[in-house]
Amino acid sequence: MRASGLNMNRCTRSAGRMTRSSVQFILLLGWVSILAPILSLPVRGADFPLISWQGQTMGSTYTVKIVDAQLAEPTVEALKLEIERCLKEVNRQVSHYQPESELSRFNRSPANTPFKASPGFFRVLQHSLELNRQSQGAFDPTLGPLIDLWGFGAKTNNKAVPTDAQISEAKKLYGCQHLSLTANGEILKDIPELRLNLSSAGKGFGTDEMARVLRAHGLTNIYVSISGDVFTQGHNAQGKKWQVGISAPMPDWSPGDPLVTVLSVSGQAVSTSGDYQKYLIDAQGRRLGHIFDPKTGWPVQHNLAGVSVVAGDCMTSSSLATTLFVLGPDEGLRFIESRTNAAALFVVQDADHKFQSIPSSRFKVMTGYQP
Repeated sequence: MRASGLNMNRCTRSAGRMTRSSVQFILLLGWVSILAPILSLPVRGADFPLISWQGQTMGSTYTVKIVDAQLAEPTVEALKLEIERCLKEVNRQVSHYQPESELSRFNRSPANTPFKASPGFFRVLQHSLELNRQSQGAFDPTLGPLIDLWGFGAKTNNKAVPTDAQISEAKKLYGCQHLSLTANGEILKDIPELRLNLSSAGKGFGTDEMARVLRAHGLTNIYVSISGDVFTQGHNAQGKKWQVGISAPMPDWSPGDPLVTVLSVSGQAVSTSGDYQKYLIDAQGRRLGHIFDPKTGWPVQHNLAGVSVVAGDCMTSSSLATTLFVLGPDEGLRFIESRTNAAALFVVQDADHKFQSIPSSRFKVMTGYQP
């Protein structure tokens, strides 16, 4: 998912041009949908200086915004280079596209052979395994064989529905019971075919690492994002909390399409998970997304159209958003209510293709959400 600036007036006007009746229905009733890109709204009449830039990483766009910092141009250029080095290191650790990343080398390694992991890679795996345990398997970082089978991985872009036999075979090749971590920072797998895919937690980790670099330089008013994973701190250029816009639930969302709500956040991360950006259409005309239920081996299929999560860091918000999407609106709401440091907004779709927003109990307090 893509994060970028957007003109709110343009976005509001564009709603009148839309022909998708379900989205029009949402806009008219003020219901909120959270499954396309998260957007940082632009500032008009800014009171504080704003420095911002964008770049490419992890197959997506990253964004950096710094407010109220008197930085000379050489300092800004040095920061840009440091952010690039930071993201290069994140990719060196957790990318499943780069053949020499730590993750890729571990995926090729033999079974029952200790693999020494860097501290960052190890931390992402610790987080992922703990969330796997807490969610009773809904979040699973070992789904590489299944993701590749459906064509959503690095090996091929040929998206197609596999046979039941192929899915049954793939299910034998993943599962966190086959993965273990040692006290010495090593990783072990007990089957050679086990392959990690850290797409969800990895982008959140990268976003958090960008924020760490900026904070290390004493910068306190910052916005960083990779795709739809956002972390904010301090205030924006108007001296207020950062305004993070959430786009309408429409396939292949692009800048200029409608925004339907804006969250006010500071010192918090926001991430969204949904099936409108990466999917395939099967022979029956069903849209099958890129988020999989580990228990069935199939893309998640329920009435949850999307979910947004706010938390203290982006690795948590990103991985939780994926977890809640797998769990669905009922189990997901129970799960998020058990956590005191995060909240979520679920968008469900009924049989008439109408949408309804269901916030968890802490969502309004944490984001200023207005239905």
